[in-house]
Amino acid sequence: MPRYRAPRIAASEITPEHCFLNRRTFMTAAAGGLFVSGAATAHATSLKAAESPYKIDEPVTPEKDVTSYNNYYEFGTGKGDPAANSGAFKASPWAVKVDGLVSKPREFGLEELLGFPLEERTYRMRCVEAWSMVIPWIGFPLAALLDEVEPLGSAKYVAFETVVRPEEMPGQSGFFQPLPWPYREGLRLDEARHPLTILSVGLYGKTLPNQNGAPIRLVVPWKYGFKGIKSIVRISLTETAPPCTWNLAAPDEYGFYANVNPAVDHPRWSQATENRIGEGGFFGANRRDTLPFNGYADEVAGLYAGIDLRANF
Repeated sequence: MPRYRAPRIAASEITPEHCFLNRRTFMTAAAGGLFVSGAATAHATSLKAAESPYKIDEPVTPEKDVTSYNNYYEFGTGKGDPAANSGAFKASPWAVKVDGLVSKPREFGLEELLGFPLEERTYRMRCVEAWSMVIPWIGFPLAALLDEVEPLGSAKYVAFETVVRPEEMPGQSGFFQPLPWPYREGLRLDEARHPLTILSVGLYGKTLPNQNGAPIRLVVPWKYGFKGIKSIVRISLTETAPPCTWNLAAPDEYGFYANVNPAVDHPRWSQATENRIGEGGFFGANRRDTLPFNGYADEVAGLYAGIDLRANF
């Protein structure tokens, strides 16, 4: 049986910040270097989406960068591994089960999900590793899906779970694996119902590529990117906070809220600035200041009144 090795390393083994700001090195070591590359060939189709008022006046990150530089450990721990190793992944047919504390639990097929009114929303995306992008997502409010199942009054949180297919996802196979599967995430119900929170089914006018979370993923733009769970197969309404993969794997480094906060550093690097992918300057030049709540403070700061976010990363 495969064994999970927690993604933790000794302080003496940590790569200096000026050399490497992300988690890739120690995650690759934890996985035992088991990933092999191959060309991803998934076919994307065009999507029609209404123009949304949710957009920002910043240059969009080139599509080639968004689809070739990302974290998706189910396909490998290197930034290029998801694009290289996801060609065999089958994103159709698909279904998302929605259950838990709801009046009308049900399963939504991919056709039903694509039938929700779609919008193109251009959001900032900020990774906990201190890099960022601007991405034109296509999707619909998560609240619209939740309305269909009618959450009970006792529901306080929303739990998410990704697919487990080790035969198609090389990061889920082998003796040592970088994370426990399935990948899990969670939001408070008010966060999930916020107008900015969407389920994305596409980007750049097309369906999601496998490496970006096909066929459906979560996008919460004021939180660090690891909250954006990909290839969702289950959404459950719960009364208590659900387990979250990175919080369980390294609780001293990753919390439940994961709101972008330049004043709260990661234990191993600063969050005060970020590198915008496609603009260069990873090692200091052309870096930009990190915005509180990733620039969405006016919309979402009120969700956290009375909560000390320094102590509740």
